[in-house]
Amino acid sequence: MAVLEARMSRDMLEKLLRIRDPELHRWIADVIRVTEPAMVYLITSEEDFEYVRKAALRNREELPTRYPRHTVHFDGPRDIARDRKNTRILLPGGEKIPFINTYDRDKGLAEIRELLRGIMRGREMFIGFYCFGPKRSPFTLHAVQITDSAYVAHNENILYRLCYDEFVEKAPNLFYARFIHSAGERGENGWSKNIDKRRIYVDLHDYTVYSVNTQYGGNTIGLKKLMFRLCIYKGYLEGWLCEHMFIVGVRGPGGRLTYFTGAFPAGCGKTSTAFISDTIVGDDLAIIKPVNGVPHGVNPEMGMFGIIDGVNPRDDPVLYKLLTDPSNEIIFSNVLLTDDGEVWWNGKEGEPRPGLNYAGRWWPGKKDENGREVPPSHPNARFTISLRSLPNLDPRVDDPMGVPISAMIFGGRDPDTWVPVEEAFDWVHGIITKAAALESEKTAAILEKAGVRELNPFAILDFLPISIGKFIQLHLDFAEKVEKLPRIFSVNYFLRDEQGRYIAEKVDKRVWLKWMELRVHGDVDAVRTPTGLIPVYQDLVKLFEEHLGKDYPESRYEKEFMLRVPQHLAKIERVWKVYEQIPDTPKVLFDVLRKQKERLKEAQSRWGDYISPFKFDRR
Repeated sequence: MAVLEARMSRDMLEKLLRIRDPELHRWIADVIRVTEPAMVYLITSEEDFEYVRKAALRNREELPTRYPRHTVHFDGPRDIARDRKNTRILLPGGEKIPFINTYDRDKGLAEIRELLRGIMRGREMFIGFYCFGPKRSPFTLHAVQITDSAYVAHNENILYRLCYDEFVEKAPNLFYARFIHSAGERGENGWSKNIDKRRIYVDLHDYTVYSVNTQYGGNTIGLKKLMFRLCIYKGYLEGWLCEHMFIVGVRGPGGRLTYFTGAFPAGCGKTSTAFISDTIVGDDLAIIKPVNGVPHGVNPEMGMFGIIDGVNPRDDPVLYKLLTDPSNEIIFSNVLLTDDGEVWWNGKEGEPRPGLNYAGRWWPGKKDENGREVPPSHPNARFTISLRSLPNLDPRVDDPMGVPISAMIFGGRDPDTWVPVEEAFDWVHGIITKAAALESEKTAAILEKAGVRELNPFAILDFLPISIGKFIQLHLDFAEKVEKLPRIFSVNYFLRDEQGRYIAEKVDKRVWLKWMELRVHGDVDAVRTPTGLIPVYQDLVKLFEEHLGKDYPESRYEKEFMLRVPQHLAKIERVWKVYEQIPDTPKVLFDVLRKQKERLKEAQSRWGDYISPFKFDRR
């Protein structure tokens, strides 16, 4: 109490003590004792949001634009994406998990405590209380965020439901995760200076995450991908799913609404797929549990922290309109802020003009120290906006029991193997060949070289706190908990022709969605190939005409849905080699891959390496 009274105003202390949880009070006092903030501000109601927003501007963590509800944040050129190397799962005794970045728990906690010592000296600490899901829902987790960044707190307020009232009502009988963040020392541009000491440590034992010397949202916004890791772990222990998936509604004949989830690595079309759907429950994360034998999903978030690069009025009309509407509260990050107060990103109408960007002062033709031209807006530039702004927000977004999930979609950047859309034969085939075997080219969302293809199972590799083998088994076991399993599909928007050009246009994904919706209800047949079920040509002709007013020639169908046997066989070999290194890989994975290889070999012996979809029979 002495620590709390010394750093908190009477009003703030009274708010904290309304939460009748002595352990929470002790933890907050310990964080204050270590980090030494000058003052503490509790975020307990929406009235506090404006204070936080003004603090972000006052601290120059965000810069104003010509529109009062639009602000811009810059992370700095060395802090502009998720840091895989320094994001570690803390495990007792330094336990190792293949392909998961782990670290000895005792060493990690000692290191992070030393890094936190005095790190908030002279600054204001913000403490927020949030729900990770709809209020008063059996799906929902709870969290407390401590940060010295008004920018991080501002993001949390937009992205998540404030749940101080639930803490007051339910404490001390409330499970919650804990997040501690500090941007660390900031330089003259406001960027975190000590990047070499950037650490993001996830402690599964205490459901606590520590993040220091970084500002990028994926490393700092506690309830985003940091809470996601804890959610996956809790779901694993309890037998439900926490997924890197959007939840959308797709309308079919008669106006019926069918709900899909979809998993895509960053920069692979996830947000654009969500926006081209008919309704949106969520664009990024999903908690899925069985309800009366049917999988139901909730969106744990209430906002979007999305990639803005390439968003344009032709391909993304709904999103573009939202991002250019002055009435919407938006935080733009790592875009270009022009001298006249406009925000510009790659894809926005008009030409970029001189101003500030993630690398400092920018002008057309500016080059870096290596002679490379500096783009005005970073490829991983982002926007933060509330889902409440969406014109097609699903009316069940706050439903405490979620929405019924009829299908799951998996997609990545694949230039030469997967067809634009394909249905798995069954749940097990889909989990193995679509989800566990998902490959994608790396994008600018991580601090590594873009364009390199890697295995990214379930589009969740960066966030797994458990082994991939255990995660696959969790999905196989989940089938026993439900009576009606979702269908599983793969999509690929990045297939290229012989000249290296993308074959499909962005808007074509609407047709793939409509076809999948029809398949869920058995309204159309499919063509059976060695790797799955693909659309019948005539059905696509009708869908392209009905939904896009476009022709769909046979030549394009053959090019897009051709079975590329050598590429599929090479993919199986790559995937097999990875899972051979994982001791707890379920045996069924190798059985399913082996059977798929046999089907491919049989087709190859009959028709050759590259097989027209017209060679195969309807199912």
